[in-house]
Amino acid sequence: MKKVIFLLLLTFFTTSSFCQNETDKLKLQKDRLMLHNVAIYLRNGSQGTIDIDSAMILACKAHKLPYTLANDEGFNDGSNFPGNNLITNNYVRGAELLLPRLNAIDQIKLALQIGSFYLFKTGAKKDDLKNALLYINKAQKLAEKSKIQKWYFQSKYLLGKYYYQAGKPQLSSIIFSQLVNTARKTQNEKILAEAIDNRGTYMPDSNKEKAIILAEALAIYKKTGNKEKEIETYMKIIPVHFWTGDMKLARKELQTSLTLQKKIGFLYTQYTETTISYIELFHNNYKDALFYALQSVSSMEKTKDYAFADSFYIRLGNIYSTTGYYEDAIKFYQKGIEYNQKELDAGTWYKSFFGALRSLMDNSKYSEALKYLETTSKKYPPKNDLESMILNQLKGSCYDQLGRLKEAEASFEKVDFFAKKLNSAETIKDVTACSSIMALFYLKINKPQKAKEIIDRIAPFSAQAESYNRHVLELALFKIDSLNGNYLSAIEHMKSYTRLQDSMDNISKNRDYENLKFKFETSAKVQNIKSLKQQTDLQKRELHSSKLLNIISISSLFLLLIIIILLYNRAKIKQRSTSRLQLKEKEIKLKNVKLERLVEEKEWLLKEIHHRVKNNLQTVISLLNSQSSYLKDDLAISTIKNSQNRIYAMSLIHQRLYQEDNVSMINMPDYCNELVEYLKESFNAEYIHFEVKIAAIELDISQAIAVGLITNEIITNSIKYAFKDDSNCIIRFSLSEVSENCYRLEISDNGIGIANIEELQNSNSFGMTLINGLSNTLEGELAIKNENGLSFQLVFKKDFR
Repeated sequence: MKKVIFLLLLTFFTTSSFCQNETDKLKLQKDRLMLHNVAIYLRNGSQGTIDIDSAMILACKAHKLPYTLANDEGFNDGSNFPGNNLITNNYVRGAELLLPRLNAIDQIKLALQIGSFYLFKTGAKKDDLKNALLYINKAQKLAEKSKIQKWYFQSKYLLGKYYYQAGKPQLSSIIFSQLVNTARKTQNEKILAEAIDNRGTYMPDSNKEKAIILAEALAIYKKTGNKEKEIETYMKIIPVHFWTGDMKLARKELQTSLTLQKKIGFLYTQYTETTISYIELFHNNYKDALFYALQSVSSMEKTKDYAFADSFYIRLGNIYSTTGYYEDAIKFYQKGIEYNQKELDAGTWYKSFFGALRSLMDNSKYSEALKYLETTSKKYPPKNDLESMILNQLKGSCYDQLGRLKEAEASFEKVDFFAKKLNSAETIKDVTACSSIMALFYLKINKPQKAKEIIDRIAPFSAQAESYNRHVLELALFKIDSLNGNYLSAIEHMKSYTRLQDSMDNISKNRDYENLKFKFETSAKVQNIKSLKQQTDLQKRELHSSKLLNIISISSLFLLLIIIILLYNRAKIKQRSTSRLQLKEKEIKLKNVKLERLVEEKEWLLKEIHHRVKNNLQTVISLLNSQSSYLKDDLAISTIKNSQNRIYAMSLIHQRLYQEDNVSMINMPDYCNELVEYLKESFNAEYIHFEVKIAAIELDISQAIAVGLITNEIITNSIKYAFKDDSNCIIRFSLSEVSENCYRLEISDNGIGIANIEELQNSNSFGMTLINGLSNTLEGELAIKNENGLSFQLVFKKDFR
């Protein structure tokens, strides 16, 4: 019977665990999809000023998810494995120590996780890349031993990503291509899709072949029914078409992606909706642009995802500004700026600022716009060339409209300077727009040659970069062709200009747009009415609660008498219990007193031991001193003198432990200063100026002795050999904390230095051997430099044993 019950319980918990695991895996897929969705949107929205790794960090920070989640998909399926939590909590050292203790498969998983941690670390340095490669290679070797196909591919994928991150895209491309070829031979669609996906992902968006490669992975994901990966692949393909000029295809793919997102119940659709809105606005489809902009705000409010709310309000501001509703546009821009200041800065603050400026200028408030521009840009200067170009274009246009042509020309010269530096696919549209306005200005001040030079420079990109300022470009081309006598071409450009201008003028009369605008404003009012209704209902509930409370209070009075009687009885029982507890408390206090005495005796014994060790060491120093008086050999006397100094360095440790209350830690400032004074007196080195800077650091006895002996050796050598004469002799000695629980010991002099550093480092002398041995004991990194004298630097970590 017991066995049956046990089996039933085991079945229940296993099934529950399985269901929970499946739920966790599904949530993990949705979380990863959301992170990729947000990161790709942020990177493209910033027009390349934020790289994909920084965008992913912002996405993780905004949604309070671990950054490792973005890059460990192949080897972390949501099931827990040893060391994963350590990486998630940024305790990579703990994971490194745990690694050798795990079984083979868990070692592969953790090695890949550690390698990924170092590879995608924020602001990765050479040491991070070096550590990443170390653990990737370790994972590869383990994968080869296991002969498991999955781990072979996962370790190779991470190696390909490493070379891409390390600035070797060609080598990365070769590895991914080889993996695709290998995957085709496996006839496993899941492995093949992942291999093709990785190959396409690690190609620049400006390469049209990227979309072709990813399309094959997309087809496999569709076939196998992996909707999350299908959506994610669309997100990677869309920027390629977007930035290479195929906007219609990008819009179609966005619509397909949005439908899929809704189909699987993915709630964070606002990032797709606002991108569709951008493309619709780009093609002057103002009704659809406003519809999707409103949808994006609605989705943001449903998910309560306000981290990047400023970018959604920018889109609304752009639509209202483009269609002549300048006051409404400014309100949305200001709302975006307010959210940006409250939430994360995703690099879109300046877009709201520029939008507000353009709305003021479009409303002919040039003086107000210029004042706003100058005060704000002084407080918040532009962070990159793109922002600098647009800022100077807006400033130049304000000066132009105010008749301050010299100042306008100076601003447009800066525009030209920054425009020449921008050549990425993400900045073409803005460069073309600003250059068109700049060309029109130079035509106005009778500098047609300068205008033509600008137009010729942007001509190859004009079709690709068609934007809201296309009518300005057409007008500039019309004027240049007219001046050059190309009348047929000039007429065509005038026709295009007139068509675009008429389209913009007529949009304010569009009834559908007005209906949507009214719907948005009405929905806001309805929301306010709902809020007021909720407050009224709350007040009614509070009144009802008050009546109920009165009834309960009267009933409570009757119960109170019964409770008092019971409490009295309870008090008597408690009094008896208290007496018994007091007796026990006295017994515990007596035991505590005995324990305290034992601790005091132990500390006294430790101090006495340190005192006797110090006395014994002093006796040894005295014996050596007596022995030296019978010696005539200078080398032997010097050797004994050095030994005395080393013994004194250790004796001083025990003396300090005997004198201090803490019998386990050494106060380094007091110890180091006393050691330096001893050496100064011992060698009669009053002519040497010692610059001692010791931070408030405490070390245990083993580390303190090692530091003391190293200090003794280096300072002794400096006093004896560094200086030719007694003038301007300086020895610098410092011990500082470079990071939490990591210290740097620096000792240098301004003496004659040494001819060959390598010879010194490899020397078999007792002193150098002692320094190297003690450095290894501290697990530190020793560096010796010959810069205006000899310099020793040792970096080591605090020992927690």
